[in-house]
Formats: sequence, C-alpha cells, structure tokens
Amino acid sequence: MSKPHGNKDSWLAALRAEGAALHTAIEAGDPDSDVPTCPGWKLRQLAFHVGAVYQRVTQHISRGVVSKPEPAHIEAESGHPLTYFDRHFSDVIRILDQVDPDLPAWNPMPQSKVASYWHRRLAIETAVHRWDAQVASGPAEPIEAKLAVDGITEVIDSLLPGGKRKGSTDGVRGIAALHAADVGQDWYVRLRGEGIALLDTDTLLDDDHPHERAQATGSASDLLLALYGRVPYDVLEVAGDPRLLQALRTG
Repeated sequence: MSKPHGNKDSWLAALRAEGAALHTAIEAGDPDSDVPTCPGWKLRQLAFHVGAVYQRVTQHISRGVVSKPEPAHIEAESGHPLTYFDRHFSDVIRILDQVDPDLPAWNPMPQSKVASYWHRRLAIETAVHRWDAQVASGPAEPIEAKLAVDGITEVIDSLLPGGKRKGSTDGVRGIAALHAADVGQDWYVRLRGEGIALLDTDTLLDDDHPHERAQATGSASDLLLALYGRVPYDVLEVAGDPRLLQALRTG
C-alpha cells in the first residue's frame, strides 16, 4: 500500500476549490448538453450523480464502524441540477470538516478503513467530474498537479485492486512506467494479469532497473485523465506495449 499525497486539510481545500469550479461549470452550461467524456450523460445527470455520491458519503461516514452501510437514501432527482448539487455539496463539506480523519469508516477498497479515505476520494472524484463538466460547457482547466499525483496513486493502490478496472488484462504481464514530467513524479507498476503492484522505488538498489515494457510521460493532469479514459494516451509520450497502459484504465 502506498502513502497518499495529502491529508484532511489539503483534501478538503482541494474539494472546496473543485466543488466551486464544478458549480461554475454547471451554472455556465446547458443542463441538457451532452458530456462528451461521459457518453450517454447530459450535464444535469452529471450534477445529480455527483450530488448522489455526496449523499451516500454523508450518510455513512460518521458511523464509526467499518461494516458496509445499508443502501443510502438518495433524494429524488428534481428541480434544477445546480440546486441539487449545491445542497449536497454543502452537506458533505460540513460532515467531512467535522469528522476525525482517523475515525473508523467503511470503504470498498483495499485501503485503511478510516474516514480520511473519503476526504481523498471525494476531492479526486470532484476534480475529474469538474473537468467533465467544463468540457461540456467550455474550455477545461487541468487538474491541479499535486491532486493529480494523488489521483494517479489512488488509481494504482485503490481503484484497480478494488475492481474498478476498465482495460483488458488478457495476456498482460510486465512493468508499466508513468512519468509526470511537470512534477518529477514516477510510478512503476507491475502487472500480472489481474494482479497489480506499485513498486517502491525507494527500496530498489541502484542496479535494480525495473525494465519497463511500456511507459507514458506527460503532465500529472494528463496522466490522470488518460487513466480515467477522459483523454487518449496519444496526448502523452508513449512507448512500448500499449496493452500494459490500457490495462491501467479505470473509470
């Protein structure tokens, strides 16, 4: 398990900023416009989806237990999507601000069962959907580099091992390297079919070259968006076996 690149305060700050930007994008767009990066969705559906995610977390994060919660009571989608989003964004910010990050809390991934998982998860979730909404209503701003770095790590240490894989793993074996050139951050990921492991480069000896079979280099934001399938790997500098990079797709 790798160490997240943030804490409660930094994730809350990112969530507040990304939530405000998502509000602006929803407000600026036509609720019935298509979201190109979320096929089949209109902007209103994106707003309702994010609001529903906030509701689920709000209802279970303060229980102080790690058992799976009962299904959440999700408010029906009605009225203007911006009103719906704002109401549940305000609620989740209040709860996340109050809760101790070390409080026992359920999550579905192979991570520590504490509340801070959700501070991180919602900051990244909101950033990606903010980008989606901006694409639907105008130019999209990159995801802030530090948050994007944490998002890339989350894909590898949580989402893919937790079953959120979109790419095929048939016949995929070897090491894929991801290089965020703007922040000097690297990830070396060993793939063995469904198996995945993030290599700890701090423990590798100088002569222990990882011998990657594929690599992708670009900004942290573009790397994260490529892993989420929001942009093609073509926006990055890629080399080697493309199947290893496709096997890192999530969504």
